[in-house]
Amino acid sequence: MTAPTADRVGFIGLGSQGGPMARRIVEDGIPTVLWARRQETLDAYSDTAAEYASSPAELGSRVDVACVCVVDDAGVEEVVAGPDGLLSTMASGGVVVIHSTVHPDTCRRLAEQARARGIALVDAPVSGGGMAAEARKLLVMVGGDAETLERVRPVFATYADPIVHLGPVGAGQRAKLINNLMLTANLGVLESAYALAKALEVDPGQLSTVLSHGSGNSFAVNVLRTPDFVLGPLGAMAGPLLQKDARLVVDLATAAGAEPGTVLVAADAALDSMGCQR
Repeated sequence: MTAPTADRVGFIGLGSQGGPMARRIVEDGIPTVLWARRQETLDAYSDTAAEYASSPAELGSRVDVACVCVVDDAGVEEVVAGPDGLLSTMASGGVVVIHSTVHPDTCRRLAEQARARGIALVDAPVSGGGMAAEARKLLVMVGGDAETLERVRPVFATYADPIVHLGPVGAGQRAKLINNLMLTANLGVLESAYALAKALEVDPGQLSTVLSHGSGNSFAVNVLRTPDFVLGPLGAMAGPLLQKDARLVVDLATAAGAEPGTVLVAADAALDSMGCQR
């Protein structure tokens, strides 16, 4: 069990990533309120002590900490600052946590709107997937002030280790985007390595075993295990999200006058193979 918290926690975004995170919060005994667009999504928590809200606004009125893990910037904007969003009802002193992977500017803009209402906001994108959340091993990358992080740490600790504080609001997103760009690049490099293996009469299946136990290992080795060891089949599932994150990194690099370099070249190769050109 994690350290106790007096806060009531709300969670929005009960997908493959957010769902296990929310369940860990509930099962650790923290009073939790959930909202989802579809009742069947909430029905999955009928075996828990979770309570339900009819809208983000109602959820905001009932909790002290509201976690958001929806897909994109537009979704985050809607549930946080929309007409029926969290900020319309949340009491001063509350905290909004953005677990989604979005543009750092989105988080900074929403943090300013929240601050005007006496509410703190931290960006806390995650990496590791639902299984890591279930095992309390999710990586959380936090942008925001240290005091707010300490307040929400007991919530994060129900599903995360490590919890890394990277700086002010937006810093967590920048780290997550670089992490995702690195994953995409590794996939691109790995696909070319398998192609080289075939040309050199090395069986790709056997090579994948070698790489998973050797110094050439990476998370990508565990992802690219299709029969032909090519990225095309992954395109429909992972391509659009990796494409989105690569575009965000390029936007940030352009604004900073920075050159992404080799990592972007390799990432672009992977996106091309997945049919999701940047």
